[in-house]
Amino acid sequence: MTQDDEGTGSRERILAAAAAMFAEDVTVRLSVRAVAARAGVSTGSLRFHFPTQRALQDALLTRIYAQVFPDSPIHDRSLPARDRLVNCLRQVLAPAGVGEQAREAWTKAYQTYIASDPTEDVRAAYLAMEQGGWRSVEYWLTVLADEGALPEGDHARRVKFLLTVLNGLSIERALPAEDSILRSETETLYMAVDCVLNP
Repeated sequence: MTQDDEGTGSRERILAAAAAMFAEDVTVRLSVRAVAARAGVSTGSLRFHFPTQRALQDALLTRIYAQVFPDSPIHDRSLPARDRLVNCLRQVLAPAGVGEQAREAWTKAYQTYIASDPTEDVRAAYLAMEQGGWRSVEYWLTVLADEGALPEGDHARRVKFLLTVLNGLSIERALPAEDSILRSETETLYMAVDCVLNP
């Protein structure tokens, strides 16, 4: 076995270990020591392949989402990065519907999460849902950063901003409107994406 083969093997074992830990508990914090121990490699080897914890998380998210969503619009390189990200964000909004369907969804969300003090189970369910949305947006941004369409770095502020825009748009879908929701929503999504891609 060549050194390259051995290196690739270590990298794959690390990603497999991190994926297994994540599958067991989606809230797990992927510490260098825990992942290295699970993969049967040294922490130095892990650091060689993934210099930061963030690099490990990004590689894991890329692998998971590429397998779960192979046809995601983020991978359609026939479109500019800007359009691909807007299309991904639209997919998040689509299930909420418009008008009555959106009002029903927001009424249920209000009753479940806002109207009364949430139980620990309700809080955990909400946080898991929120974390799923966070990971999706973070993955899309990671793909674009890997392509050079987005500056490298911690995407946390960008993810939070885009999720806040999505929350606002989903509420707007439930409210009475005079203008075309599709037109105003499209303009808002492009403005938000432009802010993220061109800081």
